[in-house]
Amino acid sequence: MTSDALRPARPVTLEDVARTAGVSRATVSRVVNGAPTVDPELRRKVEEAVEATGYVPNQAARSLVTQRTDSIALVVSEQERRPVAAPFVGRMFTDPHFGRVVGGLLDVLRPAGVQMVLMLVDDDTSRRQFLSYLRQGHVDGTVLVSSHASDPLPRLLAESGLPAVLAGRPAVTVPLPYVEVDQRAGARMAVDRLVSGGRRRIGTIAGPQDMPAAQERLDGFRDALASHGVTGAPWAEADFTRVGGAEAMRRLLAEVPDLDGVFVASDLMAQGALQTLLRTGRRLPRDVAVVGFDDSEAARSCEPALTTVRQPVEEMSAEMARLLLGLIKQPGDAPLSMVFRPTLVERASA
Repeated sequence: MTSDALRPARPVTLEDVARTAGVSRATVSRVVNGAPTVDPELRRKVEEAVEATGYVPNQAARSLVTQRTDSIALVVSEQERRPVAAPFVGRMFTDPHFGRVVGGLLDVLRPAGVQMVLMLVDDDTSRRQFLSYLRQGHVDGTVLVSSHASDPLPRLLAESGLPAVLAGRPAVTVPLPYVEVDQRAGARMAVDRLVSGGRRRIGTIAGPQDMPAAQERLDGFRDALASHGVTGAPWAEADFTRVGGAEAMRRLLAEVPDLDGVFVASDLMAQGALQTLLRTGRRLPRDVAVVGFDDSEAARSCEPALTTVRQPVEEMSAEMARLLLGLIKQPGDAPLSMVFRPTLVERASA
């Protein structure tokens, strides 16, 4: 075997593609970098030549030309630093809602050739590191998942001027686009379903009240009951987990033993609430009707299957990706937001 046989094959260059396509190197460069002004016939020739030669663009060189990395950051922002083994991190990867968010984003990003980087931000140090990472141009933009009203990251992102989209309406108005579901409308649908089913002693298990979405669902619940002539309904706060829902249901039953209807602000909490109701001898939905929120896999795996308010998470996440790609392409565009309409999915629990 000769030394030439051991030498790796020479990488295919733009010049090789240009010779194969019978066009100039500049035309190949414009096609590879996504320029929209190339004649369709020339574009076809270049694309065929790229496939025939096996040309792989040099991403570093391409980034110098386009000023883009073809990657975005999905940032999950928490209030406090926790060890990697802490419950929050475990919940993030097992919570069906988070998986649906990632799936919806990838439905848009993958066809566009854009990669996604997951980042966790949970204290001042990691927040500074993340903002520095953005300013250094490692990613082209950010989708921010932030649950807590006191989180400064939406404001800091707005001040940075870098492309960003928020998953949910922020507690404080900032000039960034957001995508969310109409939380109050969803709570009204749940209450209307319980009232139309003849329920009169209705309570709710709300999410943490430092989260805007949880606040909106509780306010929507109260407004809907008030429209039916009911005020001062019992409620308990939980942490959007199954265990939290089970414990909150125990507290509600201790306060109102004859409770006959419950709106639970997430399917995971409703799953725990149903377990508590069954353990205490309640027949579902004969004695107590339950309506959840999300229409996640947890709703379908409940026993009985959970009537719930569906928020179209995949569609909402896909819209976040489209908004962000639009801001990256046209940074000066005015931010747009979108609020999706929920629907009620009727099953056996109410």
